[in-house]
Amino acid sequence: MIFALIIVGLLWMLQIVFMNSFYETMKIKEITKIGNNLVDMYKTDDFQEELISLSFKQGIVINIIDQYGNLIYPLDIFDIIKQPKLNEKLFNDFLSKLYLSDKNYVAYVVEDERLDESTIVYGAILENEEGSNYFLYINSMLQPVDSTTKILKNQLLIVTLISLVLSFGLSLIISKKLSKPIERITNLSRELALGNYDIEFDNGEYTEIDNLANTLNIATKELSKSEELRRDFLANVTHDLKTPLTVIKSYSELIRDISGKDDIKREKNISVIIEETDKLSKLVDDLLELTKLQAGLSQLNLEVFDLSELAENVVNRFKYFIEEQEYKIVIDKSGDTKVYADKAKIEQVIYNLINNAINYTLEDKLISIKVEEDNENVILSVTDRGQGIEQDEINYIWERYYRSGKSHIREKSGSGIGLSMVKSIIIAHGGEYGVESEIGKGSKFYFKIKRNTNYKD
Repeated sequence: MIFALIIVGLLWMLQIVFMNSFYETMKIKEITKIGNNLVDMYKTDDFQEELISLSFKQGIVINIIDQYGNLIYPLDIFDIIKQPKLNEKLFNDFLSKLYLSDKNYVAYVVEDERLDESTIVYGAILENEEGSNYFLYINSMLQPVDSTTKILKNQLLIVTLISLVLSFGLSLIISKKLSKPIERITNLSRELALGNYDIEFDNGEYTEIDNLANTLNIATKELSKSEELRRDFLANVTHDLKTPLTVIKSYSELIRDISGKDDIKREKNISVIIEETDKLSKLVDDLLELTKLQAGLSQLNLEVFDLSELAENVVNRFKYFIEEQEYKIVIDKSGDTKVYADKAKIEQVIYNLINNAINYTLEDKLISIKVEEDNENVILSVTDRGQGIEQDEINYIWERYYRSGKSHIREKSGSGIGLSMVKSIIIAHGGEYGVESEIGKGSKFYFKIKRNTNYKD
């Protein structure tokens, strides 16, 4: 509506306020053009005919006067007798303006005292080689435009009313079709901010509204997942802390109440306490290390080493599972597998991947490790034959304490943040990580880091 008022206001200014000055300017230009054309035609055979014709057609007075203000042309029989002459004051003013002009002509507005109206005067020098110069003198009334202005006012008044009605109607339509969906989205966003993740943002009637609603729906789902992860994280950390503490307390009471002087029982109970304390310490260390990695505060001690040899060393740490529980861990190497990375942290990555595979491998207990050169990278993959991971859960298994599928059980060992550690360490190295999984056939976890190309044997 403000825009409509501005446009109508400009029309009022141009058509009403500036009408008189605009009309005066255009009229002066018109008379000047007529006068200049007549000056160019002076001494031609058509000059007199053109002068009379323009005088009648344009409704203006066109005269030729001499240097004393006497009328030279056009003359009728009465003018010859009366010897008509231009008003002395007007003639002197005319000559003054003409000779002071830097052009061969002059055009100006003067008040005619006899008619009490404004008139336009045009004058130019008509040069004569055989005698004195003549002057072309044109006089035209500035017709009043009051009646025209009044008509325009009435028309603009109608235009103003129509513009305001249309702009108000458009405002209502835009408000209904555009503002209302935005208002609904705003209200639902307030509910989302209060923690209600069950809401759904409806689409509107515009593509932009639809895109906004879809984006917010995706954000709501992600927030819901994050909230679920947060609850699981707290529950699992609480469980991992509570279980060792309960064991520690129980065995401490056994030492106090039962063991007495039995050194064997006391030593066994103390060993359990130390073992559970180590688990708590390992959990805290892993959480601190993960926090440092995710915050970018953990320093990388880079060195050149063979990734396949490191994998073999890590496998040796699982001798208990290989010898006592009959797990089969096979390593396959191909190409140049030397890398430039933090050996201790990459060792932790490999350990976590193997430990994860052991916890989820089914009856055949076969785990395959493959280390291979891939252009400028080295890829290490750990494949198990477990039950696999649902596709919609793959992106979440890298989060702390996320459990893939309701039927999965938690890890048999470790701090419960193994895959999250893998993700953070590989990101810190600027590498890539991922998983390929199929339900009922198992999963292949892998990471890719830069192959060292500058070492010397």
